[in-house]
Amino acid sequence: MHIVITGANRGIGQALLTRYRAAGHDVTGTSRSTDGDLAALDVTDPGSVAAFARQLDGRAVDLLICNAGVYADKGQSLSDGYPAQIWADTFATNVTGVFLTIQALLPNLRAAPGARVAIISSQMASDERAPGGSYIYRASKAAALNLGRNLSVDLKPDGIAVGIYHPGWVRTDMGGDAADITADEAAGGLIERFDALGPATTGCFQTWDGHDHPF
Repeated sequence: MHIVITGANRGIGQALLTRYRAAGHDVTGTSRSTDGDLAALDVTDPGSVAAFARQLDGRAVDLLICNAGVYADKGQSLSDGYPAQIWADTFATNVTGVFLTIQALLPNLRAAPGARVAIISSQMASDERAPGGSYIYRASKAAALNLGRNLSVDLKPDGIAVGIYHPGWVRTDMGGDAADITADEAAGGLIERFDALGPATTGCFQTWDGHDHPF
């Protein structure tokens, strides 16, 4: 199985890459700049996305994991924080970058029977779970959820399933040291969710440990 993982240089992406390679899969991991055996991909740069797609020209992609993401507004103040540039930068990565990557790799996905797309969103995308704060991150992950739900409809005739996932509160640079689980634990649960993704579950919004998450 050929798997593409964006943002595979650290955290959950790196843990997924390590597990999949250990299982014998052909994995193309990416980072913003060339990093060891990772391919260069800046999802905010259309030119970079196009160049990455050219590298994969003719190669089927069985599973695309859109993991690259940022959380730049942590700790911002409602009174005088959340500047426009953080909104623009966050949406460029967490939403537009996801769309551009999927769009560019559609030929590769269509070349793989039963291809799947996994979008890493967050429980912070949920309309039902709205405790306030982190407005930019929450809005971007809600947009990624909406994007995935609509893509699941449009790609179903092609036999491509799309799932959206909350990876858990993970001890990474983004999640912090007080988080609940390790990146390896999150990766293990997510891999089980990706394995179960198919036509019957396309459009799902699930947690890393197998629960349907409220929208």
